[in-house]
Amino acid sequence: MARMAMIPREEMTPAQAEACTEAVQGPRGKVPGPMVAWLRNAELARCAQKLGEVLRFGTSLDPRLRELAILICARHWTSHYEWTAHKRIALTEGLAPEVINALAAGTPPPFDSAAQELVYRLSRAILQDGRLSDALYEEGLSQIGEAALVELVGTLGYYCLVGLTLNVFELGLPEGHAPELERSDGPSGPEDPA
Repeated sequence: MARMAMIPREEMTPAQAEACTEAVQGPRGKVPGPMVAWLRNAELARCAQKLGEVLRFGTSLDPRLRELAILICARHWTSHYEWTAHKRIALTEGLAPEVINALAAGTPPPFDSAAQELVYRLSRAILQDGRLSDALYEEGLSQIGEAALVELVGTLGYYCLVGLTLNVFELGLPEGHAPELERSDGPSGPEDPA
């Protein structure tokens, strides 16, 4: 059960209402789940949802790679609602169900492309270590390019904010509960060799 509810429209400040209107008028067409919490600071809500809009709809990352990174982040934080929402999007964008199932299980996925395998390794290193080795950084630059690497880091950072917000305030639950994420080995899943 959510720890907080959406502020009723009639109780919103003008700044809160404006942030919601911007979100609804944007490419999402709705107020994203974490805004339920972020609206407690209207400027945070406005800026965070706008950043999410840019990262979701305005980057050079292939949509399958973007959704792969988001699912890796959701799995890292065991963020049920984030996982549930982006699993649907990932499937629609063409990410293989076998890849998604392996991510949920914490096992190395059977990737369709070298780019997916690279984004997996980059994302895992960034989330686990907060940095990249020189070799992995150079590989990322040479394979996906500087702009996409910056966008990948931004995407992971933003979806960490999303996942933590959803988890702390238990937003989107129980309807967004993802049973495939229920495991006893912690938020990141088992260590794999990648």
